[in-house]
Amino acid sequence: MTTETSGFTARQYAICLAGVIWREALRFLHQRERFVSALVRPLVWLLIFAAGFRQVLGVSIIPPYETYVLYEVYITPGLMAMIQLFNGMQSSLSMVYDREMGNMRTLLVSPFPRWYLLGAKLLAGVAVSILQVYAYLFIAYFWEIEPPTPLGYLTVLPALVLAGLMFGALGMLLSSAIKQLENFAGVMNFVIFPMFFASSALYPLWRVQESSPVLYWICLVNPFTHAVELIRFAFYEKISWDSLAAVAGYTTFFSAGALIAYDPAKGMLMRKGG
Repeated sequence: MTTETSGFTARQYAICLAGVIWREALRFLHQRERFVSALVRPLVWLLIFAAGFRQVLGVSIIPPYETYVLYEVYITPGLMAMIQLFNGMQSSLSMVYDREMGNMRTLLVSPFPRWYLLGAKLLAGVAVSILQVYAYLFIAYFWEIEPPTPLGYLTVLPALVLAGLMFGALGMLLSSAIKQLENFAGVMNFVIFPMFFASSALYPLWRVQESSPVLYWICLVNPFTHAVELIRFAFYEKISWDSLAAVAGYTTFFSAGALIAYDPAKGMLMRKGG
């Protein structure tokens, strides 16, 4: 496969990107249960778990909140990030499926640079995850879960894009090492649930620090924690600079790892090695 890029115009790159995004959108439309399941998980946490723990787990005044908030309000950014995490894993699961069925070969033999094709696939997954998040926010609005001003729905968008890129790159990196579809499902559970529970999605980190300093440090290095805090602050029209730097760093690291893992020369060496 050639990686010569001088022969392509900006319009041709745009057509390629639109084609990859359209393919992902059609896949999503044909898998309606994927959309439903993406909403069922956070809604179960919101309507059942949060309702049961509302009186038990109070949330004190911590940034970005300027007053006491209900528990369901506190966990909403974590549930938004959970939607994106699951979507990032499911999008990468489709890559494993395409590789088993041979469809991946059609994409990767394209004369476009491999980094561009993988980036287009990543952006397509992010676009789908953002639609799912806003669908969840629409439902949560009827439970009086909303930003202080309508502007919060707009300011949270860049945070959702960056978090979606990080989770998609992580899933892509994992998919490069998984050769069989059955194995990827187990890896998803091994990654998703520890990341979700060992984070600030369900409880403030100061509570974790009081009970377990070791778990507190695990939460601090967890990429999911920083994605949640980035979304939480952006939803309230603020910026968590530490979380922004962490999410940007993790996104760069995961993306670079995925590009290296999908390098054709490395793939050839892996095939020669059995």
